[in-house]
Amino acid sequence: MKNEQRTTSIARRINRSWLQRMLGIFIVLDVMLLALAVFGWCYAAESGQTREVTGRALSWNEYTSLWERPMTVTYTMTLENGEQQAVSGRAYFYLVRNAAAALIGFEILMLLVQYGAGKRKSRRLLLPLERMAQTAQELSQVSFDPEKLHHLEDAIAGVSPLTPDVQLRTGDRELQGLEKAINDLLARMHESYREQSRFVSDASHELRTPIAVIQGYADMLQRWGKNDEKVLEEGIAAIQSESAHMKTLVEQLLFLARGDNGKTQLNLEQIDLKDMMTEVYEEYRMIHPDRAWRLDAGESIPIQGDIALLKQTARILVDNAVRYTEEGDKISLRARMKDGEPCFEVQDNGIGIKQEDLGHIFDRFFRSDPARTRSTGGTGLGLSIAKWIVERHGGYFDVYSREQFGTRMGVVLPRKTEDK
Repeated sequence: MKNEQRTTSIARRINRSWLQRMLGIFIVLDVMLLALAVFGWCYAAESGQTREVTGRALSWNEYTSLWERPMTVTYTMTLENGEQQAVSGRAYFYLVRNAAAALIGFEILMLLVQYGAGKRKSRRLLLPLERMAQTAQELSQVSFDPEKLHHLEDAIAGVSPLTPDVQLRTGDRELQGLEKAINDLLARMHESYREQSRFVSDASHELRTPIAVIQGYADMLQRWGKNDEKVLEEGIAAIQSESAHMKTLVEQLLFLARGDNGKTQLNLEQIDLKDMMTEVYEEYRMIHPDRAWRLDAGESIPIQGDIALLKQTARILVDNAVRYTEEGDKISLRARMKDGEPCFEVQDNGIGIKQEDLGHIFDRFFRSDPARTRSTGGTGLGLSIAKWIVERHGGYFDVYSREQFGTRMGVVLPRKTEDK
C-alpha cells in the first residue's frame, strides 16, 4: 500500500509540474500579445499626427463591467501647442476582446485535456513501479538484504522525472535488472511528454498566425478603414477568413482531444462503401467543377462502420487531393475489394509527397510543404483525424506517392468492426 501511494504521488507531481509549466507559458504568451496589441494601437493613433506629441494617457470607464470595459478605452494625446486629441478604441478593442476570449477558451481546453489525459497517462506509465513493488514484497520472503531496497528507494527519490535523459544509478549489481526496467520506463515517459510539449507548441504557433493577421488588419482598419470602403471590405473579409480558420482548428483539436480521452464512440451500422463514395463524388464534383472527377465504384461493398466518421475520412482525403492539384487535374475516387478486404481510395496527379515525408504525414501539425499548405488553408490535422478514425475501425492506410506524379491514399477496412 505504501509503495502504491508513492507511485500515485509521483504521478500527481509529474502531472502538476507539467500543468504549471503549461499555465506559465500561456500567461506569458497572453501578456505579450496584449501588450503588443495595445502598443500597436497607440502607435497607429500617433502616426497620423503632424505635431509632436508631448503627453499621453490611457483611460477607461471604471463603472462598466469587465467584459464591456475594453470598448471604453480612450487614448488621449497632448500636442506641443497644448491641444488634446482623444482616440476611441471601441472598434479595435472589440476585435481584441473577442480574439482574446477565443484564445483563453482554447488554453483552458488544453489545460483540461492535459489534466485528465496527463493524469491517466502518468498513472499508466508508472504502473510497472507498482508491479515492481509487488515483486519486492514477494522477494522480502527470501533471504535478501533490506538495505538494498532502501538504497533503491533513495535512488528513485533522487531522480527528477522532468530532467531530460535522466538515468537511475545505484551501483549495485544485484539491482541492475530493476535499474534497466525503471530507466526504460523513464525514457518512455520523457518521450510522451516531449510529444505533448511539441503538440502544445505547434497549437500555439498555429493560433498565433491568425491572431497576428487579425491584429494587422485591425490596425489597418483603425488607420484607413474608416474612410476607405475598399480597405474596410478587405479587412472584414480577412478577419472573417482567419476567424473561420481558428474555428476549424479548435474543432479539430477538440475532436482529437475527445478521441484521446475515449469520449468519441463509434455508431456502428451496416453501410455500403459504394454508396458512400458516390455521395462524396457528387458533392465535390459540384463544389469543385474545375477538376476532372472520376468515380470507379462497381458492385456494392457492405461493411460495418460509422458512416459519418468514414465519410469525414473520405472528405479529408479528397480535400487534400483538391489542395495539391491544379485546375483541370484528374482526381479519382474508388470503392473496391483489395485482397478480400473492403477498400476506398482517392487518387490524384498532383505534386505528390516527398519520400522522406511519407513516414510523417499522419503526425499532428506536420506539413510536407508548410508554405503551400498554409496558403491553401490547411491545419496539418486532417490526416491525424483520418488515421484515428480508420484505426478505430480496425483498418489501416495504404499510401503510394511520387513527386510530380501524384498520390494514392487508400483505406482498407475489415468487414466487421468492434468498437473498443
